[in-house]
Amino acid sequence: MMSDYKVEMMNDGMQEFYVEFNGPEDSPYHGGVWRIRVELPDAYPYKSPSIGFVNKIYHPNVDEMSGSVCLDVINQTWSPMFDLVNVFEVFLPQLLLYPNPSDPLNGEAAALMMRDRTAYEEKVKGSICT
Repeated sequence: MMSDYKVEMMNDGMQEFYVEFNGPEDSPYHGGVWRIRVELPDAYPYKSPSIGFVNKIYHPNVDEMSGSVCLDVINQTWSPMFDLVNVFEVFLPQLLLYPNPSDPLNGEAAALMMRDRTAYEEKVKGSICT
């Protein structure tokens, strides 16, 4: 299922685990590696997984303290047709490629992105963990 990713299971079960996620090419996040916590609800795939960044990421749609993600497809419009490969191959890369500063969880990042895109991208690159 997730053979292209490093996955670390938690608590002897299949419902909580960590996935290493690389920043997409053509984005200021390229070269970064993030640890994503995934929790599958009992009703998965009919209910969306809980997704959060464990290590810090500077992004308008990610809460800097909790790592929570503001992403409609996960939070509101999830469909059982989606799976975890969609999350890591499509949804998270699109989140990093196309931030939405008009719906922020990190107001500072959103304001900087709207005011000075170059300064925003420099701050992102300066905060990347590899």
